[in-house]
Amino acid sequence: MPTRGDRHLRAIQLAKQLAALGARLKTIHLVTGIPPRQVQALFFPDPRSIPRGRAPDSAEWYHGANLILRADACLIGAKYRQLRVQGLTAGDALVLAYRAYQAATQPPHRISLDRAFNLVSYIDGIWLATAPTLTVLPCPSCGCEFIAAVGTVAHGDACPFCKLLERFHLDHRIQASYPARATRDMTERQLGMLALFHLLSPGSDTPAE
Repeated sequence: MPTRGDRHLRAIQLAKQLAALGARLKTIHLVTGIPPRQVQALFFPDPRSIPRGRAPDSAEWYHGANLILRADACLIGAKYRQLRVQGLTAGDALVLAYRAYQAATQPPHRISLDRAFNLVSYIDGIWLATAPTLTVLPCPSCGCEFIAAVGTVAHGDACPFCKLLERFHLDHRIQASYPARATRDMTERQLGMLALFHLLSPGSDTPAE
């Protein structure tokens, strides 16, 4: 059984990873339990290096985001849910899901660590949320996993990936949003979605129909 010292050391290690990914003091505190002043003293000795700006405090940003942002958020949410099912703690799953997202998209990354934290809070009903208001659903049309409000019935019209595929040939922003190679950290469904994007890419060896 882990000792109190083991748990504290693990919290420090997790806080260090979150700080390196750009998390705010409040986010690190809520995930690890380490007081904000201690977080600042350990990882932000220069006050000018502390991430600034207002962090999202609800999931409404996801519902109002553009298509590419919602697809990016779904990459994080699907990977996070997979890792939680595998038994990882929420903090570890958040860090690994965000790193997988970074590896699967082109920098600068559109979703910040704090937005990812906000997102998974409302998927699991933890940290910022008292109950889940978002869920991860498999799309019956394309097979990708996407985020939707709790109670949503899965269908193609609700899936951002289906909409992205419809617009892929017409929108250069979509074509430029994903790298030529997918990371091994993605889920099987995410890999399938990215493969579809790459198949449709103007630079692909396979002609688009």
